[in-house]
Amino acid sequence: MFRILIADDEGIMRESIKNTIEANFGSETEIVTAKTGREVVEQAESFRPDIAFVDIQMPGLSGIQAISEIKKFNSSIVFVIITAYDNFSYAKESIDLGVMEYILKPVNKQKIIDVCIRAKKKTEELRKKRSDDLKVKEKLEIVIPMLETAFINNLLQESGSERNLNYLNILDITEKNGYVIVFEYADDFRDGSMTNAVGSNVKMNNYYKHFRETLVGYFECVTGPIMGNRIICYVPSAAETVSYESRTEIISRIRTFIHKMEDELDMKFRAGIGGVKNVDSIYDSYTEALRCLVNSDKHIVHVMDLSASENKGNQMADMHDLENRYLSKAMKGDTESAVAVLETMCGKKGKTEDISAKRVYVLELILSLEKKAYEDGLVNYDAKKHESYIKNALSIESCGDLKKWAESVTVDICSEIKSSRNSKGHSVVGKAEDYIKEHYADDLSLDDIARQVDISPYYFSKLFKQETGDTFIEYLTRIRINKAREYLADDKLNVKEICAMCGYTDPNYFSRIFKKYEGVTPSEFREKG
Repeated sequence: MFRILIADDEGIMRESIKNTIEANFGSETEIVTAKTGREVVEQAESFRPDIAFVDIQMPGLSGIQAISEIKKFNSSIVFVIITAYDNFSYAKESIDLGVMEYILKPVNKQKIIDVCIRAKKKTEELRKKRSDDLKVKEKLEIVIPMLETAFINNLLQESGSERNLNYLNILDITEKNGYVIVFEYADDFRDGSMTNAVGSNVKMNNYYKHFRETLVGYFECVTGPIMGNRIICYVPSAAETVSYESRTEIISRIRTFIHKMEDELDMKFRAGIGGVKNVDSIYDSYTEALRCLVNSDKHIVHVMDLSASENKGNQMADMHDLENRYLSKAMKGDTESAVAVLETMCGKKGKTEDISAKRVYVLELILSLEKKAYEDGLVNYDAKKHESYIKNALSIESCGDLKKWAESVTVDICSEIKSSRNSKGHSVVGKAEDYIKEHYADDLSLDDIARQVDISPYYFSKLFKQETGDTFIEYLTRIRINKAREYLADDKLNVKEICAMCGYTDPNYFSRIFKKYEGVTPSEFREKG
Protein backbone atom coordinates (compact mmCIF):
# COMPACT_ATOMS: atom_id res chain seq x y z
CA MET A 1 0.00 0.00 0.00
CA PHE A 2 1.32 3.43 -1.00
CA ARG A 3 0.12 6.66 0.60
CA ILE A 4 -0.05 9.55 -1.89
CA LEU A 5 -0.59 13.27 -1.22
CA ILE A 6 -1.78 15.51 -4.08
CA ALA A 7 -1.41 19.25 -3.43
CA ASP A 8 -2.68 21.88 -5.85
CA ASP A 9 -4.86 24.96 -5.38
CA GLU A 10 -6.83 24.05 -8.53
CA GLY A 11 -9.56 21.54 -7.74
CA ILE A 12 -9.73 20.31 -11.35
CA MET A 13 -5.99 19.53 -11.32
CA ARG A 14 -6.22 17.70 -7.98
CA GLU A 15 -9.12 15.55 -9.17
CA SER A 16 -7.48 14.87 -12.56
CA ILE A 17 -4.28 13.54 -10.98
CA LYS A 18 -6.23 11.62 -8.33
CA ASN A 19 -8.50 9.96 -10.93
CA THR A 20 -5.54 9.00 -13.10
CA ILE A 21 -3.74 7.35 -10.16
CA GLU A 22 -6.87 5.58 -8.88
CA ALA A 23 -7.71 4.30 -12.36
CA ASN A 24 -4.26 2.71 -12.73
CA PHE A 25 -3.17 1.94 -9.15
CA GLY A 26 -6.41 2.14 -7.14
CA SER A 27 -6.10 -0.96 -4.92
CA GLU A 28 -2.46 -0.17 -4.18
CA THR A 29 -2.90 3.43 -3.05
CA GLU A 30 -4.45 5.58 -0.36
CA ILE A 31 -4.82 9.21 -1.48
CA VAL A 32 -5.40 12.52 0.33
CA THR A 33 -5.41 16.03 -1.14
CA ALA A 34 -4.42 19.53 -0.05
CA LYS A 35 -4.94 22.99 -1.57
CA THR A 36 -2.59 25.19 0.49
CA GLY A 37 1.04 24.98 1.54
CA ARG A 38 0.03 24.80 5.19
CA GLU A 39 -2.26 21.83 4.51
CA VAL A 40 0.63 20.08 2.74
CA VAL A 41 2.80 20.33 5.87
CA GLU A 42 -0.07 19.23 8.16
CA GLN A 43 -0.93 16.24 5.95
CA ALA A 44 2.74 15.27 5.82
CA GLU A 45 2.74 15.14 9.65
CA SER A 46 -0.55 13.26 10.13
CA PHE A 47 -0.96 11.17 6.96
CA ARG A 48 2.79 10.58 6.41
CA PRO A 49 2.63 10.00 2.63
CA ASP A 50 5.16 7.94 0.71
CA ILE A 51 4.77 10.07 -2.43
CA ALA A 52 3.70 13.73 -2.74
CA PHE A 53 2.69 15.65 -5.88
CA VAL A 54 3.11 19.33 -4.94
CA ASP A 55 2.25 22.46 -6.95
CA ILE A 56 4.76 25.30 -6.56
CA GLN A 57 2.24 28.16 -6.56
CA MET A 58 -0.27 27.73 -3.72
CA PRO A 59 -1.83 30.13 -1.19
CA GLY A 60 0.34 30.77 1.87
CA LEU A 61 3.50 28.65 1.80
CA SER A 62 4.76 27.89 -1.68
CA GLY A 63 5.31 24.27 -2.68
CA ILE A 64 9.08 24.75 -2.34
CA GLN A 65 8.70 26.23 1.17
CA ALA A 66 6.32 23.44 2.19
CA ILE A 67 8.76 20.75 0.99
CA SER A 68 11.59 22.47 2.84
CA GLU A 69 9.57 22.42 6.09
CA ILE A 70 8.58 18.78 5.63
CA LYS A 71 12.21 17.75 5.06
CA LYS A 72 12.96 18.89 8.61
CA PHE A 73 10.88 16.05 10.12
CA ASN A 74 10.48 13.55 7.26
CA SER A 75 13.21 13.01 4.68
CA SER A 76 11.81 9.81 3.19
CA ILE A 77 8.88 11.24 1.15
CA VAL A 78 9.34 11.07 -2.62
CA PHE A 79 8.40 14.53 -3.95
CA VAL A 80 7.15 15.38 -7.44
CA ILE A 81 6.86 19.09 -8.34
CA ILE A 82 3.98 20.25 -10.56
CA THR A 83 4.15 23.78 -12.00
CA ALA A 84 2.98 25.97 -14.84
CA TYR A 85 6.25 27.91 -14.69
CA ASP A 86 9.32 26.74 -16.59
CA ASN A 87 11.57 28.65 -14.23
CA PHE A 88 15.24 27.72 -13.81
CA SER A 89 15.42 28.94 -10.19
CA TYR A 90 12.45 26.72 -9.26
CA ALA A 91 14.08 23.76 -10.95
CA LYS A 92 17.36 24.40 -9.11
CA GLU A 93 15.61 24.68 -5.72
CA SER A 94 13.78 21.43 -6.46
CA ILE A 95 17.05 19.64 -7.21
CA ASP A 96 18.60 21.05 -4.02
CA LEU A 97 15.66 19.63 -2.02
CA GLY A 98 16.04 16.19 -3.61
CA VAL A 99 12.78 16.34 -5.59
CA MET A 100 12.47 13.29 -7.85
CA GLU A 101 10.60 14.89 -10.77
CA TYR A 102 9.72 18.35 -12.09
CA ILE A 103 6.51 18.24 -14.21
CA LEU A 104 5.21 21.16 -16.29
CA LYS A 105 1.48 21.83 -16.72
CA PRO A 106 -0.63 20.88 -18.57
CA VAL A 107 0.03 17.42 -17.16
CA ASN A 108 -0.06 14.41 -19.44
CA LYS A 109 -1.84 11.36 -17.97
CA GLN A 110 0.85 8.98 -19.19
CA LYS A 111 3.45 11.19 -17.57
CA ILE A 112 1.64 10.85 -14.21
CA ILE A 113 1.51 7.06 -14.62
CA ASP A 114 5.22 6.85 -15.51
CA VAL A 115 6.18 9.09 -12.58
CA CYS A 116 4.04 7.00 -10.18
CA ILE A 117 5.76 3.80 -11.30
CA ARG A 118 9.20 5.32 -10.69
CA ALA A 119 8.12 6.92 -7.40
CA LYS A 120 6.70 3.60 -6.19
CA LYS A 121 9.96 1.87 -7.08
CA LYS A 122 11.93 4.51 -5.20
CA THR A 123 9.58 4.21 -2.21
CA GLU A 124 10.04 0.44 -2.15
CA GLU A 125 13.83 0.94 -2.20
CA LEU A 126 13.59 3.41 0.70
CA ARG A 127 11.35 1.03 2.66
CA LYS A 128 13.77 -1.84 2.08
CA LYS A 129 16.69 0.31 3.19
CA ARG A 130 14.82 1.37 6.35
CA SER A 131 13.90 -2.24 7.02
CA ASP A 132 17.48 -3.42 6.47
CA ASP A 133 18.81 -0.62 8.69
CA LEU A 134 16.36 -1.55 11.43
CA LYS A 135 17.30 -5.21 11.20
CA VAL A 136 20.98 -4.32 11.50
CA LYS A 137 20.24 -2.03 14.45
CA GLU A 138 18.11 -4.70 16.15
CA LYS A 139 20.84 -7.29 15.65
CA LEU A 140 23.46 -4.93 17.04
CA GLU A 141 21.28 -4.17 20.07
CA ILE A 142 21.10 -7.91 20.73
CA VAL A 143 24.60 -8.95 19.66
CA ILE A 144 26.69 -6.19 21.28
CA PRO A 145 25.37 -6.81 24.84
CA MET A 146 25.89 -10.53 24.24
CA LEU A 147 29.48 -9.91 23.10
CA GLU A 148 30.11 -7.64 26.06
CA THR A 149 28.70 -10.28 28.41
CA ALA A 150 30.87 -12.95 26.78
CA PHE A 151 33.93 -10.70 27.13
CA ILE A 152 33.25 -10.05 30.83
CA ASN A 153 32.66 -13.77 31.44
CA ASN A 154 35.92 -14.55 29.67
CA LEU A 155 37.68 -11.83 31.64
CA LEU A 156 36.80 -13.69 34.83
CA GLN A 157 38.78 -16.71 33.68
CA GLU A 158 42.43 -16.61 34.56
CA SER A 159 43.33 -18.47 31.36
CA GLY A 160 41.22 -16.39 28.95
CA SER A 161 43.78 -13.74 27.93
CA GLU A 162 44.00 -14.71 24.24
CA ARG A 163 40.23 -14.59 23.78
CA ASN A 164 40.11 -11.24 25.63
CA LEU A 165 42.09 -9.69 22.79
CA ASN A 166 39.73 -11.20 20.21
CA TYR A 167 36.71 -9.74 21.99
CA LEU A 168 38.33 -6.29 22.15
CA ASN A 169 38.94 -6.42 18.39
CA ILE A 170 35.31 -7.39 17.72
CA LEU A 171 34.07 -4.60 20.02
CA ASP A 172 36.37 -2.14 18.19
CA ILE A 173 38.38 -1.32 21.32
CA THR A 174 41.92 -0.36 20.29
CA GLU A 175 43.48 0.18 23.73
CA LYS A 176 45.42 -2.85 24.96
CA ASN A 177 45.29 -1.77 28.60
CA GLY A 178 42.39 -1.30 30.96
CA TYR A 179 41.06 -1.70 34.46
CA VAL A 180 38.05 -3.31 36.12
CA ILE A 181 35.38 -1.74 38.31
CA VAL A 182 33.17 -4.06 40.35
CA PHE A 183 29.92 -2.46 41.47
CA GLU A 184 28.13 -3.99 44.44
CA TYR A 185 24.59 -3.05 45.43
CA ALA A 186 21.94 -3.79 48.07
CA ASP A 187 18.97 -2.18 49.79
CA ASP A 188 21.20 -0.49 52.35
CA PHE A 189 24.81 -0.19 53.55
CA ARG A 190 25.19 -0.36 57.32
CA ASP A 191 28.27 -0.86 59.53
CA GLY A 192 30.34 -1.75 56.47
CA SER A 193 27.88 -4.42 55.24
CA MET A 194 25.33 -4.57 52.43
CA THR A 195 21.80 -5.58 53.52
CA ASN A 196 19.22 -7.63 51.59
CA ALA A 197 21.48 -8.27 48.60
CA VAL A 198 19.12 -10.96 47.26
CA GLY A 199 16.08 -8.69 47.30
CA SER A 200 17.99 -5.88 45.63
CA ASN A 201 19.08 -8.28 42.90
CA VAL A 202 15.43 -8.75 41.86
CA LYS A 203 15.04 -4.98 41.71
CA MET A 204 18.23 -4.53 39.67
CA ASN A 205 16.92 -6.92 36.99
CA ASN A 206 14.32 -4.26 36.21
CA TYR A 207 16.82 -1.38 36.27
CA TYR A 208 19.86 -3.03 34.65
CA LYS A 209 19.34 -1.42 31.21
CA HIS A 210 19.08 2.02 32.81
CA PHE A 211 22.18 1.33 34.93
CA ARG A 212 24.16 0.23 31.87
CA GLU A 213 23.09 3.15 29.66
CA THR A 214 23.79 5.69 32.42
CA LEU A 215 27.23 4.24 33.16
CA VAL A 216 28.28 4.73 29.52
CA GLY A 217 27.79 8.47 30.10
CA TYR A 218 30.56 8.39 32.72
CA PHE A 219 32.96 5.80 31.27
CA GLU A 220 33.57 4.45 27.78
CA CYS A 221 33.33 0.92 28.98
CA VAL A 222 32.09 -2.65 28.58
CA THR A 223 29.45 -3.60 31.15
CA GLY A 224 28.88 -7.21 32.17
CA PRO A 225 25.66 -8.93 33.25
CA ILE A 226 24.23 -9.06 36.77
CA MET A 227 26.21 -11.57 38.85
CA GLY A 228 24.70 -12.05 42.28
CA ASN A 229 24.53 -8.50 43.59
CA ARG A 230 27.48 -7.32 41.49
CA ILE A 231 28.04 -5.83 38.05
CA ILE A 232 31.51 -5.89 36.50
CA CYS A 233 32.72 -3.13 34.22
CA TYR A 234 35.86 -3.03 32.04
CA VAL A 235 37.27 0.42 31.20
CA PRO A 236 39.89 0.63 28.39
CA SER A 237 42.90 2.82 29.14
CA ALA A 238 45.43 4.45 26.82
CA ALA A 239 47.90 4.73 29.71
CA GLU A 240 49.82 1.76 31.09
CA THR A 241 49.64 3.06 34.66
CA VAL A 242 47.28 5.32 36.59
CA SER A 243 48.56 8.57 38.08
CA TYR A 244 47.36 10.07 41.34
CA GLU A 245 45.37 12.70 39.41
CA SER A 246 43.77 10.09 37.16
CA ARG A 247 42.90 7.91 40.14
CA THR A 248 41.24 10.88 41.86
CA GLU A 249 39.25 11.66 38.71
CA ILE A 250 38.08 8.04 38.34
CA ILE A 251 36.91 7.93 41.96
CA SER A 252 35.14 11.28 41.54
CA ARG A 253 33.27 10.11 38.44
CA ILE A 254 32.25 6.85 40.11
CA ARG A 255 31.06 8.78 43.16
CA THR A 256 28.89 11.05 40.97
CA PHE A 257 27.50 8.04 39.10
CA ILE A 258 26.75 6.13 42.32
CA HIS A 259 24.95 9.13 43.85
CA LYS A 260 22.80 9.40 40.72
CA MET A 261 21.92 5.69 40.81
CA GLU A 262 21.14 5.77 44.53
CA ASP A 263 18.78 8.73 44.04
CA GLU A 264 17.01 7.19 41.05
CA LEU A 265 16.85 3.52 42.11
CA ASP A 266 16.50 3.83 45.90
CA MET A 267 19.41 1.41 46.42
CA LYS A 268 22.90 1.63 47.88
CA PHE A 269 26.07 1.04 45.83
CA ARG A 270 29.75 0.38 46.42
CA ALA A 271 32.61 0.15 43.94
CA GLY A 272 36.01 -1.55 43.93
CA ILE A 273 38.54 -0.42 41.32
CA GLY A 274 41.42 -2.56 40.09
CA GLY A 275 44.71 -1.32 38.69
CA VAL A 276 45.48 -0.73 35.01
CA LYS A 277 46.65 -3.96 33.38
CA ASN A 278 47.50 -5.20 29.91
CA VAL A 279 44.65 -7.20 28.39
CA ASP A 280 46.72 -10.38 28.95
CA SER A 281 46.60 -9.77 32.72
CA ILE A 282 43.19 -8.12 33.07
CA TYR A 283 42.00 -10.93 35.36
CA ASP A 284 44.38 -9.53 37.98
CA SER A 285 42.61 -6.16 37.82
CA TYR A 286 39.32 -7.96 38.49
CA THR A 287 40.71 -9.74 41.57
CA GLU A 288 42.09 -6.41 42.81
CA ALA A 289 38.70 -4.73 42.40
CA LEU A 290 37.07 -7.61 44.24
CA ARG A 291 39.64 -7.40 47.00
CA CYS A 292 38.76 -3.73 47.47
CA LEU A 293 35.14 -4.68 48.23
CA VAL A 294 36.00 -7.66 50.43
CA ASN A 295 38.73 -6.03 52.51
CA SER A 296 37.38 -2.51 52.95
CA ASP A 297 34.20 -1.01 54.37
CA LYS A 298 34.42 2.15 52.24
CA HIS A 299 31.92 3.00 49.50
CA ILE A 300 34.55 3.49 46.78
CA VAL A 301 38.01 1.94 46.98
CA HIS A 302 40.91 1.89 44.51
CA VAL A 303 43.37 -0.96 44.91
CA MET A 304 46.24 1.53 45.21
CA ASP A 305 44.54 3.01 48.29
CA LEU A 306 44.33 -0.31 50.14
CA SER A 307 46.63 -0.63 53.13
CA ALA A 308 48.76 -3.71 53.67
CA SER A 309 46.45 -4.90 56.44
CA GLU A 310 43.43 -4.62 54.15
CA ASN A 311 45.09 -7.00 51.68
CA LYS A 312 44.91 -9.92 54.12
CA GLY A 313 42.63 -12.76 53.16
CA ASN A 314 43.06 -12.02 49.46
CA GLN A 315 43.20 -15.66 48.34
CA MET A 316 40.16 -16.67 50.41
CA ALA A 317 38.12 -13.85 48.90
CA ASP A 318 39.09 -14.95 45.40
CA MET A 319 38.09 -18.55 46.07
CA HIS A 320 34.80 -17.53 47.65
CA ASP A 321 33.95 -15.48 44.58
CA LEU A 322 34.89 -18.34 42.26
CA GLU A 323 32.65 -20.73 44.21
CA ASN A 324 29.73 -18.31 43.90
CA ARG A 325 30.34 -17.93 40.17
CA TYR A 326 30.51 -21.68 39.67
CA LEU A 327 27.16 -22.14 41.42
CA SER A 328 25.63 -19.20 39.57
CA LYS A 329 26.69 -20.47 36.12
CA ALA A 330 25.69 -24.05 36.83
CA MET A 331 22.27 -22.99 38.17
CA LYS A 332 21.61 -21.28 34.85
CA GLY A 333 22.49 -24.45 32.98
CA ASP A 334 25.52 -22.69 31.49
CA THR A 335 27.70 -25.79 31.26
CA GLU A 336 30.66 -24.29 29.43
CA SER A 337 31.08 -21.36 31.84
CA ALA A 338 30.58 -23.53 34.94
CA VAL A 339 33.24 -25.99 33.78
CA ALA A 340 35.62 -23.13 32.96
CA VAL A 341 35.23 -21.68 36.47
CA LEU A 342 35.67 -25.16 37.97
CA GLU A 343 38.92 -25.59 36.06
CA THR A 344 40.22 -22.32 37.50
CA MET A 345 39.19 -23.32 41.02
CA CYS A 346 40.85 -26.74 40.82
CA GLY A 347 44.01 -25.12 39.53
CA LYS A 348 44.12 -22.69 42.46
CA LYS A 349 43.52 -25.40 45.05
CA GLY A 350 46.15 -27.60 43.45
CA LYS A 351 48.87 -25.05 44.18
CA THR A 352 48.60 -25.45 47.95
CA GLU A 353 46.62 -28.57 48.77
CA ASP A 354 47.15 -32.32 48.48
CA ILE A 355 44.73 -34.80 46.88
CA SER A 356 42.96 -35.68 50.18
CA ALA A 357 41.98 -32.10 50.93
CA LYS A 358 41.08 -31.54 47.30
CA ARG A 359 38.68 -34.51 47.27
CA VAL A 360 36.78 -33.03 50.22
CA TYR A 361 36.70 -29.59 48.62
CA VAL A 362 35.39 -30.85 45.25
CA LEU A 363 32.80 -33.10 46.90
CA GLU A 364 31.48 -30.19 49.00
CA LEU A 365 31.23 -28.06 45.88
CA ILE A 366 29.32 -30.70 43.86
CA LEU A 367 26.95 -31.45 46.75
CA SER A 368 26.35 -27.71 47.29
CA LEU A 369 25.30 -27.40 43.65
CA GLU A 370 22.93 -30.36 43.85
CA LYS A 371 21.43 -29.03 47.07
CA LYS A 372 20.83 -25.59 45.55
CA ALA A 373 19.30 -27.11 42.41
CA TYR A 374 17.09 -29.41 44.53
CA GLU A 375 15.87 -26.48 46.66
CA ASP A 376 14.90 -24.62 43.47
CA GLY A 377 12.97 -27.66 42.23
CA LEU A 378 15.32 -28.27 39.29
CA VAL A 379 16.68 -31.73 40.19
CA ASN A 380 15.38 -34.70 42.15
CA TYR A 381 17.01 -35.82 45.40
CA ASP A 382 18.87 -39.12 44.92
CA ALA A 383 20.73 -40.55 47.94
CA LYS A 384 22.28 -43.36 45.87
CA LYS A 385 23.75 -40.86 43.46
CA HIS A 386 25.34 -38.99 46.37
CA GLU A 387 26.83 -42.23 47.67
CA SER A 388 28.35 -42.88 44.25
CA TYR A 389 29.82 -39.36 44.25
CA ILE A 390 31.62 -40.08 47.52
CA LYS A 391 32.76 -43.55 46.42
CA ASN A 392 34.07 -42.33 43.05
CA ALA A 393 35.82 -39.27 44.49
CA LEU A 394 37.60 -41.27 47.20
CA SER A 395 38.91 -43.74 44.63
CA ILE A 396 40.63 -41.02 42.58
CA GLU A 397 44.35 -40.71 43.22
CA SER A 398 45.43 -37.76 41.05
CA CYS A 399 44.39 -34.11 40.91
CA GLY A 400 44.02 -34.31 37.14
CA ASP A 401 41.61 -37.27 37.32
CA LEU A 402 39.65 -35.55 40.11
CA LYS A 403 39.24 -32.47 37.96
CA LYS A 404 37.98 -34.55 35.02
CA TRP A 405 35.51 -36.35 37.27
CA ALA A 406 34.22 -33.07 38.74
CA GLU A 407 33.79 -31.62 35.25
CA SER A 408 31.85 -34.70 34.12
CA VAL A 409 29.49 -34.51 37.11
CA THR A 410 29.04 -30.77 36.55
CA VAL A 411 28.07 -31.40 32.91
CA ASP A 412 25.43 -33.95 34.00
CA ILE A 413 23.94 -31.64 36.66
CA CYS A 414 23.90 -28.65 34.32
CA SER A 415 22.16 -30.73 31.66
CA GLU A 416 19.44 -31.72 34.15
CA ILE A 417 19.05 -28.11 35.31
CA LYS A 418 18.82 -26.81 31.75
CA SER A 419 16.25 -29.43 30.78
CA SER A 420 14.17 -28.58 33.85
CA ARG A 421 14.35 -24.85 33.13
CA ASN A 422 13.28 -25.39 29.50
CA SER A 423 10.21 -27.35 30.60
CA LYS A 424 9.36 -24.59 33.06
CA GLY A 425 9.61 -22.12 30.17
CA HIS A 426 6.37 -23.48 28.71
CA SER A 427 4.43 -22.56 31.84
CA VAL A 428 6.05 -19.10 31.94
CA VAL A 429 4.96 -18.33 28.38
CA GLY A 430 1.50 -19.76 29.04
CA LYS A 431 1.11 -17.46 32.01
CA ALA A 432 2.27 -14.52 29.90
CA GLU A 433 -0.21 -15.36 27.12
CA ASP A 434 -3.07 -15.52 29.62
CA TYR A 435 -2.08 -12.13 31.06
CA ILE A 436 -1.90 -10.53 27.59
CA LYS A 437 -5.30 -11.92 26.62
CA GLU A 438 -6.80 -10.50 29.81
CA HIS A 439 -5.07 -7.09 29.70
CA TYR A 440 -4.71 -6.44 25.94
CA ALA A 441 -6.59 -3.12 26.30
CA ASP A 442 -4.01 -1.79 28.78
CA ASP A 443 -0.82 0.07 27.90
CA LEU A 444 1.32 -3.08 27.97
CA SER A 445 5.09 -3.26 27.55
CA LEU A 446 7.58 -6.11 27.42
CA ASP A 447 8.86 -5.08 30.85
CA ASP A 448 5.31 -5.27 32.29
CA ILE A 449 4.82 -8.86 31.13
CA ALA A 450 8.33 -9.94 32.17
CA ARG A 451 7.61 -8.55 35.63
CA GLN A 452 4.37 -10.56 35.81
CA VAL A 453 6.19 -13.84 35.15
CA ASP A 454 9.20 -12.77 37.27
CA ILE A 455 12.02 -13.17 34.73
CA SER A 456 14.25 -10.61 33.02
CA PRO A 457 12.81 -8.80 29.94
CA TYR A 458 15.70 -9.99 27.75
CA TYR A 459 15.26 -13.66 28.71
CA PHE A 460 11.46 -13.39 28.49
CA SER A 461 11.70 -11.89 24.98
CA LYS A 462 13.82 -14.80 23.75
CA LEU A 463 11.67 -17.40 25.51
CA PHE A 464 8.40 -15.93 24.22
CA LYS A 465 9.63 -15.84 20.61
CA GLN A 466 10.95 -19.39 20.92
CA GLU A 467 7.67 -20.76 22.30
CA THR A 468 5.08 -18.78 20.25
CA GLY A 469 6.95 -17.94 17.05
CA ASP A 470 5.94 -14.27 17.50
CA THR A 471 7.61 -11.34 19.18
CA PHE A 472 5.73 -9.83 22.12
CA ILE A 473 4.52 -6.89 19.95
CA GLU A 474 3.40 -9.18 17.11
CA TYR A 475 1.45 -11.38 19.53
CA LEU A 476 -0.18 -8.42 21.31
CA THR A 477 -1.13 -6.78 18.00
CA ARG A 478 -2.70 -10.00 16.72
CA ILE A 479 -4.79 -10.31 19.90
CA ARG A 480 -5.93 -6.70 19.60
CA ILE A 481 -6.83 -6.96 15.91
CA ASN A 482 -8.84 -10.14 16.55
CA LYS A 483 -10.73 -8.32 19.31
CA ALA A 484 -11.30 -5.37 17.00
CA ARG A 485 -12.91 -7.72 14.45
CA GLU A 486 -15.31 -8.93 17.13
CA TYR A 487 -16.18 -5.41 18.27
CA LEU A 488 -16.76 -4.20 14.70
CA ALA A 489 -19.62 -6.68 14.44
CA ASP A 490 -21.46 -4.54 17.01
CA ASP A 491 -22.96 -1.53 15.18
CA LYS A 492 -23.54 0.26 18.49
CA LEU A 493 -19.79 0.85 18.87
CA ASN A 494 -18.05 3.45 16.74
CA VAL A 495 -14.48 3.02 15.48
CA LYS A 496 -13.07 5.50 18.01
CA GLU A 497 -14.58 3.53 20.91
CA ILE A 498 -13.27 0.24 19.48
CA CYS A 499 -9.83 1.81 19.10
CA ALA A 500 -9.72 2.58 22.86
CA MET A 501 -11.20 -0.81 23.79
CA CYS A 502 -8.36 -2.52 21.91
CA GLY A 503 -5.60 -0.61 23.66
CA TYR A 504 -4.89 2.10 21.05
CA THR A 505 -4.97 5.84 21.76
CA ASP A 506 -4.64 7.12 18.18
CA PRO A 507 -7.55 6.21 15.83
CA ASN A 508 -5.40 6.94 12.74
CA TYR A 509 -2.67 4.59 13.93
CA PHE A 510 -5.27 1.96 14.84
CA SER A 511 -6.75 2.24 11.36
CA ARG A 512 -3.36 1.80 9.70
CA ILE A 513 -2.46 -1.23 11.85
CA PHE A 514 -5.87 -2.82 11.20
CA LYS A 515 -5.49 -2.28 7.45
CA LYS A 516 -1.99 -3.78 7.54
CA TYR A 517 -3.37 -7.00 9.06
CA GLU A 518 -6.81 -7.17 7.40
CA GLY A 519 -6.22 -5.40 4.08
CA VAL A 520 -9.03 -2.91 4.70
CA THR A 521 -9.73 -0.12 7.19
CA PRO A 522 -12.01 -0.80 10.20
CA SER A 523 -14.87 1.10 8.51
CA GLU A 524 -14.46 -0.87 5.29
CA PHE A 525 -14.33 -4.11 7.27
CA ARG A 526 -17.62 -3.22 8.97
CA GLU A 527 -19.27 -2.36 5.64
CA LYS A 528 -18.16 -5.67 4.11
CA GLY A 529 -19.23 -7.57 7.18
